[in-house]
Amino acid sequence: MRRLPAWLSRIWRAKKGRPVSFVLLIVLGVLLAFPEQQPFKSARLALFDEYQSLFPRQSHSQPVVIVEIDEEALSALGQWPWPRNYFAALIDAIAALKPAAIGLDIIMPEADHASPQAVAESRTDLPEAVRKALAGAASNDHLLASSLAEAPIVLGAAGFSLNVSSTQDVLHTNAVQLRGDKTPLKLNSYPYVLSSLPEFQAVARGQALLSSNPENGILRRAAELSNINGTIVPGLALEMMRVAHEVPNISVDLGSHGVKTVNIGSLTIPMQGNGEAWVHYDSPSRQRYISAVRLLKNEIPAERIQGKMVLVGLTGLGLQDVITTPLGDLRPGVEVHAQLIESFEEGHFLTRPWWMHWAELFVLFGGGLLLIWLVPHDQFRKNFRQSGPSQIARRNMAQTSVAGHAIRERRKWDRSEGIKPQFTVMVIIFLLVVFFGTGIVLFNRAGLLFDAVSPFLVLNIVFGSLLFSVFIEAGQQRKSAELALQNQRLKAAQLAGELDAARRIQLGTLPVAATSFPGETRFEIDAMLEPARQVGGDLYDFFMMDSRHLFFVIGDVSGKGLPASLFMVVTKALAKSAALRKNDGIGAIVNLANLEMARENPEMLFVTVVAGILDLDNGVLEMVNAGHDAPWCIGKTGNIESLNGDGGPPLCVLDDFDYPVQSRQLAEGDTLLLLTDGITEAMNANKELYGMERVTAVLARSLADRHPRARVAALREDVRQFVGETEASDDLTLLVIRWLGADGSGM
Repeated sequence: MRRLPAWLSRIWRAKKGRPVSFVLLIVLGVLLAFPEQQPFKSARLALFDEYQSLFPRQSHSQPVVIVEIDEEALSALGQWPWPRNYFAALIDAIAALKPAAIGLDIIMPEADHASPQAVAESRTDLPEAVRKALAGAASNDHLLASSLAEAPIVLGAAGFSLNVSSTQDVLHTNAVQLRGDKTPLKLNSYPYVLSSLPEFQAVARGQALLSSNPENGILRRAAELSNINGTIVPGLALEMMRVAHEVPNISVDLGSHGVKTVNIGSLTIPMQGNGEAWVHYDSPSRQRYISAVRLLKNEIPAERIQGKMVLVGLTGLGLQDVITTPLGDLRPGVEVHAQLIESFEEGHFLTRPWWMHWAELFVLFGGGLLLIWLVPHDQFRKNFRQSGPSQIARRNMAQTSVAGHAIRERRKWDRSEGIKPQFTVMVIIFLLVVFFGTGIVLFNRAGLLFDAVSPFLVLNIVFGSLLFSVFIEAGQQRKSAELALQNQRLKAAQLAGELDAARRIQLGTLPVAATSFPGETRFEIDAMLEPARQVGGDLYDFFMMDSRHLFFVIGDVSGKGLPASLFMVVTKALAKSAALRKNDGIGAIVNLANLEMARENPEMLFVTVVAGILDLDNGVLEMVNAGHDAPWCIGKTGNIESLNGDGGPPLCVLDDFDYPVQSRQLAEGDTLLLLTDGITEAMNANKELYGMERVTAVLARSLADRHPRARVAALREDVRQFVGETEASDDLTLLVIRWLGADGSGM
């Protein structure tokens, strides 16, 4: 598993990421080649809806009127279904105003149970003479059939995939004439159909299907040509237009991709290959609606209906004939047919031709190949970089701090290498404007549905793959440059004697206690660091996080010499950075510093650390011990106590370790002593160790002068006398802090 990231990195870096990005482009392009199964279908439909929201259809002529059986009509005439003689009266009222066609968005597959004959059969309690009179009267269905025969009626029917009650396997309609390519059509097919009673069908001018299939709950397309067991059946909008224009038959022009156009007299209507039509909705309006009860009361002027196509449909509450439009509103289902008729009559078509999908794929592959060629191009990268490895190396040959150089160059690479973020944003905005701008223009000017979202998302994935390759390559170059630079600095230091300068620089990064806190009366502090060699791996630091909290740290890097000194400076810098960035307590600071240090640690070094925060107003001390010697607390009266407690491993051993926090309340005058093992393990000529007993003895003798400076000087002098002329084996580091109280009274 450890080799997997390196293997993926090599794969992505191969030939500047072009092969991987090309494979991504091909795979995603193949998925998009199947429009009904492609992964971005929902996003594509949502984009088409947004087009309609931006540019709803503008209706001008309003050739359609909807007679609605609404709440007012239901209140006046009773619940639905009405007795058919009521419905016959409504048809007569509409026909009297001479419409061009009447389309029923209603199916009547069963006989009227309110007919006189049905009443006579069910009411055996009635007098025989009354029952005979009822049985001999004309049925409600006969009355409605007579009304339908006198009007230009188009009946609606519904396609079914299952055989249910009252369904049939055939629907008698005017023959649809097919012209052109005889390739088998891929229309919406239904083996069964639910239609009105045969006596209604016999007198109607035409019959049509009402079936449509919403997508994700939204009705965007309507099936205007369907197949019922080999018979081509038109949708209600087309059949009503045929009747209105007094055309004997609808003719359909076919092509190699299915239906091309539908012809009704002089009208030519483009269709989708499967016989569907996209519905372009206008803004919600009640202008085309007329209540059925107002017609029955003769309250509607003739010009509202004369010469127009009239749709009769249900809009009352509870009748459950409601659709959701791409504009996000709810409308009666009958309005779909009205929207289509108005669009067809006004020559305003919304289409997605068969070639549009291939045009989108052409744009996708063309844009993808352009990105694959352009983004990894050397000149392209050069234009969007600020600096490279050679420039960094040249700049740093003049610098003298090896440790400081490592930190500075790491940050410079993070800021400068690779493609600028603003260019990435610019490319994404460019793709956004080009694709979505094209889609908006094509929709508004030509009624074409262009899928901008699928190519846009795929090209962004390809672009992200290429950027990932660039960043991987940049990271590898950065690491190579840093390694080469470290080698150069080591060689330069060995040849030119720069280790002495490195020692001065390293010690110069440490704070000076005597000048760090002028005028401070709440505490006293002093520290000492003596590297065993020219440069060392011990460290200490202290600074005010704010006016109240003092941060301090002491540490010991594993190893000796230059590598340890470099890591010492990195540790000190990252510890300070973490403390200044994340004031969530000493535990969070140490955890963050550990994570940052472990991220880039090629030499697998580690460092033992004690870090803490002292509240100068109340003396509350919080510490974290990461594998270091325990600190010591010296009371005002001279009692000495080791602050042993829960700790953790050295930093960089476990990058996700959650270090526990120790808390202690200091008394005024208490002194905190922190040291590295260079003190306790200092060795004399007899191979004897200095030990902690000698440390406590020196502290006990220095009670006369409790200032940290005096304690540091006393310990340093005692260690020097103990070691004598023996060469130091480890760095010597001390940090002493004395808390004097919030008002400095603890002196």
